[in-house]
Amino acid sequence: MDAFRTAYVYIRNIFAGELCETDEGYTFSYDKQYLNRETVSAVSLTLPLSEETYTSKTLFPFFDGLIPEGWLLGIVSRNWKIDTKDRFGLLLIACKDGIGNVSIREERI
Repeated sequence: MDAFRTAYVYIRNIFAGELCETDEGYTFSYDKQYLNRETVSAVSLTLPLSEETYTSKTLFPFFDGLIPEGWLLGIVSRNWKIDTKDRFGLLLIACKDGIGNVSIREERI
């Protein structure tokens, strides 16, 4: 399954996994090295730590919930010229320095 776009997910600035947009929807998988660390936490309660890849026809609710809403969504959409229906694109742009311990990057750092 080829990914159209990939988002690199960080928890407390530690690479934790990859969220991919594919032909069939979305996948999320934890990084093996992350899972082997001594102290790790899950991205969310709905995506518990697992070596299995999660799949969904729609963007996982946890990740969709990170995207701004209301007037801030309008500002993000206008400034970066991203359609408000492009949830994955909005996630990549607007969630680099999210509130809380999860951040999303376009490139792995």
